Amino acid sequence: MRDTVPSDAILERLLSLHPKVIDLTLDRVERLLARLGHPERAVPPVVHVAGTNGKGSTIAMIRAGLEAAGERVHVYTSPHLARFHERIRVAGRLIEEPALAALLEECEQVNGAEPITFFEITTAAAFLAFARAPADRLLLEVGLGGRLDATNVIARPALTVITPVSIDHQQYLGETLAEIAGEKAGILKPGVPCVVGPQPDAARAVIEARAAAVGAPLSIHGQDWMARAERGRLVFEDGAGLLDLDLPNLPGPHQIDNAGAALAALRQLGHDEAACAAAVSRAEWPARMQRLKSGPLVARLPAGVELWLDGGHNASAGEAIAAVLDAMAAKGSPPVPVHLVVGMIDTKAAEDFLRPLAGRVGRVATVTIPATPAAIPAGRLAERARSAGHDAIAAESLHAALDHVLAAHDGTTGAPARVLICGSLYLAGQVLTENG
Repeated sequence: MRDTVPSDAILERLLSLHPKVIDLTLDRVERLLARLGHPERAVPPVVHVAGTNGKGSTIAMIRAGLEAAGERVHVYTSPHLARFHERIRVAGRLIEEPALAALLEECEQVNGAEPITFFEITTAAAFLAFARAPADRLLLEVGLGGRLDATNVIARPALTVITPVSIDHQQYLGETLAEIAGEKAGILKPGVPCVVGPQPDAARAVIEARAAAVGAPLSIHGQDWMARAERGRLVFEDGAGLLDLDLPNLPGPHQIDNAGAALAALRQLGHDEAACAAAVSRAEWPARMQRLKSGPLVARLPAGVELWLDGGHNASAGEAIAAVLDAMAAKGSPPVPVHLVVGMIDTKAAEDFLRPLAGRVGRVATVTIPATPAAIPAGRLAERARSAGHDAIAAESLHAALDHVLAAHDGTTGAPARVLICGSLYLAGQVLTENG
């Protein structure tokens, strides 16, 4: 009997099949899917989600609502934080190692030596998993952009969703907001309704023009539905009426908009108030303003110090984090000091991410994300942080960074403080792994 090859070893091999990590086109994935018998045509009804920010949180809330209504739900998201298995959830459960390894090997053998990117071939493996297991719905997150993303092989989804679009990944999607929105709007399909989250005017105009061109009916934030926080509650309203719900379980004012998109999607899919209530109260999504409450990293902090984690990495994410910090400060008297540990990769505009946080935090320490070739060196990132208005130093490690930002903290008194580790999902994944 042949020994089972671990999925990590197969994934490592798959990285060598194409010289580029990202190369947007549908030709390669369509070729492989055809050889595999078109599993993408045998998956359950699809909710396809694109956007710059909030995709994962929105999907987490839709999933919570669907599962509360008794549906079995497949989910495909990226990137993962600690283990690749996080990307593929089959009928509510993370894919198991033997199944993942077998699917990856099958795709590798069928593909042969043909060039194909890592994301394309692993997306094909996910479609195989979803086609072979019964479920009621597939929640499918776009990897990058939309129009030429490997997930955009679904000819007719049940519903599409476009969360807020902002400037990010310009080297792949275009320099302007309109160009980027055009790529996101590439998931729109004739006759398939689309829920559109809050958008800048330029992005919304492009989405509306594309929808008109292909004949996709839109349900637009501020026009067809709205969501707002009011007196400690979440108020959602659309053509079917008003919902008065708990505030989202996921922290931050920006989660109001994400919840609104999720609720609009659930209503489009025919679900009732009970499913909508579960969507906002039961959703979980790690590394999105997540407080770490136990583990080795938490244990080494002085009494009274909270440890928070966020993987956001662009200007909009910086603004969202700033809003969360403002909301936290409004509840504290006196305000609790906040310190940052930051690591980023070099495809991101560090100054744009960090600038909204200036004036809201105390000490800042930068780190080089370990084992990440694209990581910005800590010294260079500290320079960028200083240009964005922070008094930042470079640290040799995560532990050294924590020590620096808390050096002035009096740990003997139990005085409160918060440390936020942020700037990259790669860093967030390593933090979660190290913290157990």
